[in-house]
Amino acid sequence: MKHVLFVLMILVISCHSRTPTQNATYAFMPPKRLAELTHEKLSELSGLVASRKHPGLLWTHNDSGNGAEIFLVDTTLHLKLTCILPAYNRDWEDIAVGPGPDPTKSYVYVGDIGDNDAIYPLKYIYRFEEPDLNPKKIARITALDTITFRLADGQKDSEALMIDPKSKSLYVVSKREKPVYVYELPFPQSTTDTLVAQRKISLPITQIVSASISSKGDEILMKNYEHIYYWKAKQDESIEKALARVPNEVDYDPEPQGEAITWSANGSGFYTISERTLGKKVYLYFYKRK
Repeated sequence: MKHVLFVLMILVISCHSRTPTQNATYAFMPPKRLAELTHEKLSELSGLVASRKHPGLLWTHNDSGNGAEIFLVDTTLHLKLTCILPAYNRDWEDIAVGPGPDPTKSYVYVGDIGDNDAIYPLKYIYRFEEPDLNPKKIARITALDTITFRLADGQKDSEALMIDPKSKSLYVVSKREKPVYVYELPFPQSTTDTLVAQRKISLPITQIVSASISSKGDEILMKNYEHIYYWKAKQDESIEKALARVPNEVDYDPEPQGEAITWSANGSGFYTISERTLGKKVYLYFYKRK
């Protein structure tokens, strides 16, 4: 009898496991290769996000050891604008675009959130208004907000940043744990005090390197080097409640060092791109919604 009860208990636990499933494949077409990455400035791409102000264009950036620059590119990876920030690129890992203090503006959020050795007590998110294009293709950002914060439960590496367009909350996802943790910085985010990002939920996945919330706020993507995870929020459901459900997987052919994912601005699909690695070509891919 004890043996039977033990088996039943294992079955119940298994049925309620939040292990990712393969149910999201039906929603997206296989990836389409849009362009090869050849521009010498775009060497270690670690973040990608669709512009709201400039339809069809994408913001991207390099990670640690590179300049404090953000690049605006088209889907053929031609450079349209370089933004120079009055900041330091300690370890920029992800980027988001969404609402902010002025409801009529669209803002870029750059996450200086990487910490491979878990040694930095503070993390930073830089916020600025999406700038206009100009003939010189260079913009020096002077009005830059710095959101300084720490994680509530101590120092951790993190590489994924996303913004909820409905609540304006910022979310940071830890990288190396299993499960990983999602932390929230609710709006309005102070630019004068050191904030504490509270842990909201754990996810049964690991090595998360990028994340994105759709412009409608009802779909979420996260990726690591081998998998893409997808959640669909129900009507009027919060991001936290949506993430509490089992994540689905999208079919993904791993890239050389794929560290960036973003929804298209109109929600027609999503993009991925990799850092450059020695001897391997890197491409911008688009996964179109079926």
